[in-house]
Amino acid sequence: RSVGVYDANGVECGRGDIVIIDVQKGFEFGKVVSEAGKACSGKTEAAAGRTLRKASDGDLRQIVNNQMKARDALEACRRKVAETGIDMQLVKAEYSFDSTKVLFFFAAEDRVDFRNLVKDLAKMFRVRIELKQIGVRDKAKIIGGYGVCGRELCCSSYMKGFHPLSIRMAKEQGLPLNPSKISGVCGRVKCCMAYEYNVYREFARSMPKTGQKVTTPEG
Repeated sequence: RSVGVYDANGVECGRGDIVIIDVQKGFEFGKVVSEAGKACSGKTEAAAGRTLRKASDGDLRQIVNNQMKARDALEACRRKVAETGIDMQLVKAEYSFDSTKVLFFFAAEDRVDFRNLVKDLAKMFRVRIELKQIGVRDKAKIIGGYGVCGRELCCSSYMKGFHPLSIRMAKEQGLPLNPSKISGVCGRVKCCMAYEYNVYREFARSMPKTGQKVTTPEG
């Protein structure tokens, strides 16, 4: 899940605490990553919800129970997809904290008609069912992994959102246009291609072109 700003709502909590939050579509849990009023942000961000309480022992047991149910739900959904022959790859299942909804994330090349699948799953689990189609970059973010640099994937470790990428970014930085060198585990251009792109582009404006004759103070 991405990091967001939530109203502390008078709840005494500190960094690392698990809290129960009230969001638009129900109750969820989250982990506090910044002290109240000390979030690093260059702009004012509207609160995505409000904090209800610190998680109790009962809440923590429910979270673990929901995670176990989500694993079972994912396997059951995979069997149902195999039966129906729908061309989709299930990535993750997630129960809401109050167990009123199951959200399935899946990847697919094209748009998928999953209306009948939703009906079958609703009868099976007797809760609200949501299916969300994601791209290959989102899939890598959910699954996680390590890049060729040896570090955890940027998308799954700290990035809040994705930025536009192109082959041109690698080309203007003088990198070899070898797909195996500039592509991440998701198969798309590595996110880090954009980190220094603007610096290279600005600096290149004052540099001579390749092959051009130049004059220096030494001759």
